[in-house]
Amino acid sequence: MAVHSFKATRTALLAGAACAAVVAFPALAPAQTPAPLVQQGHASLADLVERVMPAVVNIAAVTTAETRGRTLPQLPQLGPDTPFGDLFEEFFNRRGQGQPGQGQGQGPGQPPQQRRSQSAGSGFVIDASGIVVTNNHVIGDANEITVIFNSGLRLKAEVIGKDAKVDLAVLRVKHDKPLPFVRFGNSDAMRIGDPVMAIGNPFGLGGSVSSGIVSARNRDISQGPYDTYIQTDAAINKGNSGGPLFNMGGEVIGINTAILSPTGGSVGIGFAVPSSLATNIIEQLREFGETRRGWLGVRIQSVDDATAEALGLGTARGALIAGVDDKGPAKPAGLEIGDVVTKFDGKDVKDSRDLPRIVAATPVGKDVPVTVVRKGKEMIKTVKLGRLEDGEKVVAASQKTPTEPAKPSVTTALGLEFSPQTEELKKRYSIKEGTKGVVITKVEPNSNAADKRISVGELVVEIGQEPVNTPEEVTRRLDALKKEGKKSVLLLVSNAQGEVRFVAVSTN
Repeated sequence: MAVHSFKATRTALLAGAACAAVVAFPALAPAQTPAPLVQQGHASLADLVERVMPAVVNIAAVTTAETRGRTLPQLPQLGPDTPFGDLFEEFFNRRGQGQPGQGQGQGPGQPPQQRRSQSAGSGFVIDASGIVVTNNHVIGDANEITVIFNSGLRLKAEVIGKDAKVDLAVLRVKHDKPLPFVRFGNSDAMRIGDPVMAIGNPFGLGGSVSSGIVSARNRDISQGPYDTYIQTDAAINKGNSGGPLFNMGGEVIGINTAILSPTGGSVGIGFAVPSSLATNIIEQLREFGETRRGWLGVRIQSVDDATAEALGLGTARGALIAGVDDKGPAKPAGLEIGDVVTKFDGKDVKDSRDLPRIVAATPVGKDVPVTVVRKGKEMIKTVKLGRLEDGEKVVAASQKTPTEPAKPSVTTALGLEFSPQTEELKKRYSIKEGTKGVVITKVEPNSNAADKRISVGELVVEIGQEPVNTPEEVTRRLDALKKEGKKSVLLLVSNAQGEVRFVAVSTN
């Protein structure tokens, strides 16, 4: 079963469905929740729909690109009984693109041809002055964007800013009268089972309403570093992307963005960006035209039970630091590889997914207290946050291409074969001068180390949070840990690029 996103007039692998917000600016902070328009036991949503529908819009985005060679557009794959077959054929023919196989396009030596593609999605107005929210994938790199209201009013839009990481975009339209708008509500107050309502433009059918409940919260669907989706069974389809998900007070608590489906159509598993995440991003896009996320400058990994036992944490919690950027804010603050971050700026870090979201939402330049556990002891460090967008450039500039690994062998333990860093191995692995650790030259296929995805060509830098530089030190360290009764040992493993991670390996 695939996660789908709806882009343009074709189905891709992440079906977008947007949600509208009810927010009055300049502040995007959730307003006091109004009395529900739909009371428990009342079946009709008509009053609620009538109130918020005017602020929900359809969005038409046109992208013009130069093409060379044969440009054969592909019609969407529709069933034989679908009512939309003629609609799509007319859409392609009206633009002079013809049908697949008709031979349209220019030959290889011909001048470039302008090709127009159109996408449709949803959005909603959050300010009477004409501020519109939608999904980033709805507008893409469009040259022309038109916002269409349920009343039939059509307005050209300009892009204020967009964010691919959370799939949000903010547009501006101009009109001589105040526009109807909606407010954001508090998504954190929503409980599993609470009723919700989606309005959007599925399959070009503007002003379509569907309802359901909050099926789950804080869903990670592996679409980005800040996944914390609201899951709902309200019908979300192609074209719903960017539209609002309302609570029963008429507030936007989510922006419909994706569905999980074997067919690309709704099967009752839809996902919306929660308002608690979206509002801060929207504020930044409105103010700066771009995001300004906090940057800590560490690489992290999750803490499982075996790792927690090896670190003496007791229970699995927090985010384990597996790397510290040399030019990042964490290094001068004294954060180290092996530290477990349990609290950031007063907020609990329950697992590794929490930390990136909390850091990103923290203002750039703020001095932040960070609680870490280091070798069983809790301590607090103060970090002056940098800006993520700057940090990404620093990290990209420092990345290097790996080289082919060598295969010497010296001694064996934990299902791994180790070798000292010979000159030949240093050259083959492009190991920097002064780098510590022993080289892994063999991994037993059925070992616990193989299950943990340790690979030939990587280096073991530490065992049990103590450095090892020779195979003999590996043996002595493992013997000492086994005498302490350790059921697993914590290895600090480095890859060819110098990126390190912690791996807990069984001693059995």
